[in-house]
Amino acid sequence: MAVSHGKTHIYLFTLFSLLVFAQARLILDRSDYRTLSIIQKDLGIVNGQRLASTNPCNTAGVFCERRLSDNNTYVLRVTKLVYVSRRLNGFLSPSIGRLSELRELSLANNSLVDQLPSEIVDCKKLEILDLQNNQFSGRIPSNLSSVIRLRVLDLSGNKFSGNLGFLKYFPNLEHLSLANNLFSGKIPPSIRSFRNLQFFDFSGNSFLEGPVPVMSKIGSSSSPYPKRYILAENRTNNNNRNSSAPTPSKSLSGAQAPQAPSPSTPPSHKHHKNKRKKVAAWILGFLAGGVAGTISGFVFSVLFKLILAAIRGGGRDPGTAIFSPLIKKAEDLAFLEKDDCLANLEMIGSGGCGQVFKAELPGSNGKMLAIKKIVQPPKDAAELTDEDSKLLNKKMRQIRSEINTVGQIRHRNLLPLLAHLSRPDCHLLVYEFMKNGSLQDVLTDVTRGTKELDWVARHRIALGVAAGLEYLHMSHNPRIIHRDLKPANVLLDDDMEARIADFGLAKAMPDAHTHITTSNLAGTVGYISPEYHQTLKFTDKCDIYSFGVLLAVLVIGKLPSDEFFQHTEEMSLILWMRNVMTSENPKKAIDQKLLGTGFEEQMLLVLKIACFCTMDNPKERPNSKDVRCMLDQIKH
Repeated sequence: MAVSHGKTHIYLFTLFSLLVFAQARLILDRSDYRTLSIIQKDLGIVNGQRLASTNPCNTAGVFCERRLSDNNTYVLRVTKLVYVSRRLNGFLSPSIGRLSELRELSLANNSLVDQLPSEIVDCKKLEILDLQNNQFSGRIPSNLSSVIRLRVLDLSGNKFSGNLGFLKYFPNLEHLSLANNLFSGKIPPSIRSFRNLQFFDFSGNSFLEGPVPVMSKIGSSSSPYPKRYILAENRTNNNNRNSSAPTPSKSLSGAQAPQAPSPSTPPSHKHHKNKRKKVAAWILGFLAGGVAGTISGFVFSVLFKLILAAIRGGGRDPGTAIFSPLIKKAEDLAFLEKDDCLANLEMIGSGGCGQVFKAELPGSNGKMLAIKKIVQPPKDAAELTDEDSKLLNKKMRQIRSEINTVGQIRHRNLLPLLAHLSRPDCHLLVYEFMKNGSLQDVLTDVTRGTKELDWVARHRIALGVAAGLEYLHMSHNPRIIHRDLKPANVLLDDDMEARIADFGLAKAMPDAHTHITTSNLAGTVGYISPEYHQTLKFTDKCDIYSFGVLLAVLVIGKLPSDEFFQHTEEMSLILWMRNVMTSENPKKAIDQKLLGTGFEEQMLLVLKIACFCTMDNPKERPNSKDVRCMLDQIKH
């Protein structure tokens, strides 16, 4: 037995030695090798000497990890450069952008000079950029926010100048310090959208204008700002250098600690306070009891009336259900009970679940209705093929879902179901008619040149859809996942206010569940999140992905199915948008009809939110409340 254990130990030791030997034989990628030699020389590390030819990854400050190369062999790539307190007096080379796997660049506490090279934005995987306490100067690259993985950005203690326009949107930023520089202008309101921010410091920038924000924790879930913080303005005069920003200690803690009660308070005073508290508690208890009794009586009265109404209405045709006071009685819809009721009506649309007709509500002075007809399988279903039967059954499941879900919800940005009529051969769903049609119809007319849709209107539509989605995901109980959010399912009312419609694919999701599993493909190609194809599980983050595509459509002016994307290298709206947004000219992604209107910066912010919503990892996407807050903070 002991011999067996000994052999096992020898085997494991040999295997471990082979692995170590194999790792040691890996060499640094040639491109990274050449780039590292340039960077070290310009920083003043090697003083013009040649880089160690053995393995630079074994030198101090250089960290490498194994990566798969283009020819399917493993090589070492530089992932971290940490040169802290090394008395360096050179500059940061523009070659830094060639280290595509770089995750951390820490050069704190040196004497480095010159500008931060614009090529830094090519380090797309960079998470930590720490340049504090050097002699860097000049402006920060305006497109620094394209490095969306940044968690730590510390530029404090330098001579950086210019405005803070580079603070556009950093979804993952946790630590931000720009203290003790020469920045000027106003602090952009976009900092409110940094949902993961835990610490920031703008102190020591005497040229900054206006109030300087401070961070404070929130304890109320009703706050309109994302996650765990809001930004409150510090009203201290900014001309005073010492009071231009909160101290680091305040920023780090997020809020001042509550003051302890004064020890000089007399005991007798406390005694009187206790008496007053007891009296107040008795009065409140009495009032609470009275209010509770009143409410109980009111609830009992309402329940009694409802039961009585149900008894009296027992003879009503169960095939008609009215969900809105716009239709006062079932007789108003009697014209829909005729066999040829739809023959003389104007058909205004046709979709996967049925046809849509337009009709006037009798006695309403011109109130128009939209009536969706869903054909029901015939009673003699034996004549149907299996495929036809499955298709019809799927349609009926969708319409039952729509009736159960949409009939109960009310929100200004959701299209309510007014009534439902059940007939032997079909179901009829009654909605309020939206004369401006769908967002897809309007965008198509804009492309043809027959309509105009300016940026203010598009932003309002985006904000309305976000508000409706927030209601479905956050406020309604149980939560609702739409599962087919797209421009064709966003209708526009008389005031061009967005109404999310067509809940044929919607499903209620109990609070205890995080996803819905479905065996039938749901959604529309181009708007479906990538993880759904693999798991067939729909979550609220799938709706967020679809909403991100919708945001992109509003700014770009093209649908995912547009032929334009078939002639691009990416052949995808989302991939094309990502590449353009990280290019030197991100404005290429903006609809040509919107350029020159003065809202380009706002539109680029919306595209950044669209990129955030369509992240491949669903955990990195924001929730609907965060999205609505971010859109709401973009002002015109």
